[in-house]
Amino acid sequence: MSALSMQTLLAIPLAPLVGSIAAGILGTKMGGNVLGRRGSHSITILGVLVAFVLSALVLIEILSEGRPTFNQTVYTWMSVGGLKMEVGFLVDSLTAMMMCVVTFVSLMVHIYTIGYMEEDEGYNRFFSYISLFTFSMLMLVMSNNLLQLFFGWEAVGVVSYLLIGFWYNKKTAIFANMKAFLVNRVGDFGFILGIGILLTYTGTLNYAELFPKLQGLATTTMPGTGWSVLTAAAICLFVGAMGKSAQFPLHVWLPDSMEGPTPISALIHAATMVTAGIFMVSRMSPLYELSDVALNFIMVIGSITALFMGFLGIIQNDIKRVVAYSTLSQLGYMTVALGASAYSVAVFHLMTHAFFKALLFLGAGSVIIGMHHNQDIRYMGGLWKHMPITWITSLLGSLALIGTPLFSGFYSKDSIIEAVHLSHLPAAGFANFAVLAGVFVTAFYSFRMYFLVFHGKERYDENPDAHHHDDHHGHDDHHAHAPHESPWVVTLPLVLLAIPSVLIGYFAIQPMLYGDFFVNVLHIDLEKHPAMEELASEFHGAAGMALHALTTLPFALALAGVVVAYVLYMVVPAVPAKLKEVLKPLYIVLENKYFMDWFNENVIARLTRCAGSFLSTVGDKTIIDGFIVNGAWKLVARFSSRVRTVQTGYLYHYALMMIVGVFVLLTYFVWLA
Repeated sequence: MSALSMQTLLAIPLAPLVGSIAAGILGTKMGGNVLGRRGSHSITILGVLVAFVLSALVLIEILSEGRPTFNQTVYTWMSVGGLKMEVGFLVDSLTAMMMCVVTFVSLMVHIYTIGYMEEDEGYNRFFSYISLFTFSMLMLVMSNNLLQLFFGWEAVGVVSYLLIGFWYNKKTAIFANMKAFLVNRVGDFGFILGIGILLTYTGTLNYAELFPKLQGLATTTMPGTGWSVLTAAAICLFVGAMGKSAQFPLHVWLPDSMEGPTPISALIHAATMVTAGIFMVSRMSPLYELSDVALNFIMVIGSITALFMGFLGIIQNDIKRVVAYSTLSQLGYMTVALGASAYSVAVFHLMTHAFFKALLFLGAGSVIIGMHHNQDIRYMGGLWKHMPITWITSLLGSLALIGTPLFSGFYSKDSIIEAVHLSHLPAAGFANFAVLAGVFVTAFYSFRMYFLVFHGKERYDENPDAHHHDDHHGHDDHHAHAPHESPWVVTLPLVLLAIPSVLIGYFAIQPMLYGDFFVNVLHIDLEKHPAMEELASEFHGAAGMALHALTTLPFALALAGVVVAYVLYMVVPAVPAKLKEVLKPLYIVLENKYFMDWFNENVIARLTRCAGSFLSTVGDKTIIDGFIVNGAWKLVARFSSRVRTVQTGYLYHYALMMIVGVFVLLTYFVWLA
């Protein structure tokens, strides 16, 4: 049977769904916990393993001669007039690559969870959630229409809400998952508006029917405004991506989502949910190529996110939050690439980042296990002796993140910097500065964390309140004895993720950026946006690119970041504290995350409450309840009370009325004659 047959493709998302339902019902109190722990993790891991193997077979088939693609409707949900609402799959090279990344990272997270969550009461429920998350993400990337894309989009949002608030007895976790849910609703409102605009003007939700109609809308404007329909639709869709892919100013939910268990940090922030926005913009490249305004907007938002979220990573002391801000910054880089029309580079960085960021998150989780649930990097140090596998893999992940030549992150990150440099859009000047400055910042905070955690003096006995940094629900004990390496179910995923983190960039850059991997999948107007064509003319192989990089500014900036981190935290550790005193106003701004949370809670939330109170009092109680609902019955009551007086019950009154009626009718007919 072909890997691109309907049965095989249906099995890919359904396998994790079956595992999720089985663990969620038969592995919990609802179904009498028939499966138990071993049964729950076995069935969910098997489901994701099946999905990964089948996804790999699909990718192999798509890479074969003739580049076959699959685009079919699975079933029609409903037809309204000429509009068909369908569930369907579009499987091409972009989809197949995303399917492999999602299922591989998810498989690693599933295996890792056996070790990480072994003491947790909600063990089986957690496996059910992460499998459901995998199903939702697969439905999103495999969709061939905007309706199914929206279904997957909302489903990953709902499951991320369940995962971030997994420890529902923890107030901070409940606050974090509500924050994530509300911020994503803001983005999703823009997303559904964008879908609505496209549906209104094209009459279809199907990509294959939608894209050919876009060119004809190039000169159409929104009624009553001078805005181009395509620009309005493109920006509205991107607002959805800003929420899901945590772009400024809708980024505020992502650092707080660290309140969930570490495995979901890796799953949400590495390969899956946060990259949905990047995937969507790439898939909609025929739309974005027709609007330079939208591309400029995307580039500016991405630049702000890449640089300013990196600054916040510098002052974090929680190991998971450092990695979270790094995710924000790297998502900014991907967004900048989208703005430069370098869609293939954005997707390439999405792929490489998925591996090394999952590795860094799971490495952070391994450190948390080894440190007996302490997450504060100020009370770590010297762990390389105690946790050799975690140390080596975390070092490899950090080297990939900062763009070390030959590592996977180098190829994608340097390509983004080059693409921005070659872009001719007005926003490219600021973007160029942001992505270059971001190289130094990324190297500095990554190796600040690396040196504090793995090198220097062992400080794990100095932590005054270990239980405050506790990552495990129900654990507040503090063990003063030495850290230990994590069990094999934790270290095996680290090793398996470290391999692509080092190698995949070297082997994938040529086919993905300059070969025919994305031919007829990602659409670029090379006349208007020639950056990729110019990049291709300068590319002389992966090895040559790495060699040439040693003489470039990004390499010098990354090296400077590592050296400065080493000097400040290993050689003269007293200097950071003095700098903190000297730069106190700046530190306060960073500590308060640019006061974005304060603004949201004290301005936007209060305005919303005032508006809600006004609408409740005036709109609901006065107009709807008082005037419409109560007004209607009062009017009926008043009218009926008047009419009731006519009903006397006396027979002679009714006889008189009948005679009067006959007299009126006779008069009327005589008058007509």
